[in-house]
Amino acid sequence: MTSHKFTVGQVVAFMPGPRDANIPRGRYKVQRLLPSETRDPQYRVKHAVDQHERVMAESQLTAEPETGRPQWPATRAPS
Repeated sequence: MTSHKFTVGQVVAFMPGPRDANIPRGRYKVQRLLPSETRDPQYRVKHAVDQHERVMAESQLTAEPETGRPQWPATRAPS
């Protein structure tokens, strides 16, 4: 079994392929590490803007660089 490169809670960027036109680009947060039957580990990730969760392969993701900006959008309190 291949080990996962990313950890739960880590912010990653989606690297689209030619068949990924309908998947929003941008930052995602790793929600769960999933088992995979291939050599490409899988993750359940949540998009920073639309909040939808998706399953993505490790080959579709790259680590977000460490910067001084917040790594994830702050949640707003209900009004």
